[in-house]
Amino acid sequence: MGEGGTDVSMETADVVLMADKLQQFSHAFSLSKMTIKNMKQNTYFAVAVVFILLAGVLGGAVHLALGMFIHEASVLIVILNAMRLIHFTQKSRDTSGNFQITKAKRINT
Repeated sequence: MGEGGTDVSMETADVVLMADKLQQFSHAFSLSKMTIKNMKQNTYFAVAVVFILLAGVLGGAVHLALGMFIHEASVLIVILNAMRLIHFTQKSRDTSGNFQITKAKRINT
């Protein structure tokens, strides 16, 4: 682990640890699961807004310019939802079985 890996193994590996800290792997795994969940939320929300606006525009209930404004606002909501991952903290169990929250750590590259 650490800096002892060869270039070939680093290129072909799915995950490369750049330091001897296995807690970072656990954090990266939890962060990837939350990223997938966040991507699904954003996709469902964006598609729902588009369908609602399309139905409103075709039905004459929503003016085209207002529909474009609402769509751009929904894009900003999706971006803000994705930015929640910046402050992601990992929940882990301590020895007594209780959950504790650990600080988000940057993975050094």
